[in-house]
Amino acid sequence: MQVAKWGTSLAVRLPAELVRELGLREGDHIDLVKDDGQVKVRRRPRADEVLAGLRRLRGRLPAAERLSREDAHER
Repeated sequence: MQVAKWGTSLAVRLPAELVRELGLREGDHIDLVKDDGQVKVRRRPRADEVLAGLRRLRGRLPAAERLSREDAHER
């Protein structure tokens, strides 16, 4: 991969095979993370994925898992 100038920033063009392997789409946000001397690519969750996760949490908790106000503020 080649590093190129893009405006006042630097950019790297990702090969199509890597894009497919990582499941990336145009507009995705990624982070490059150095881990044990290697650089890893992490894709941030897309808005629709975050919303789907929140929808799974929608609803009431089972009675056994609920906290009372007193329990929640207990020290």
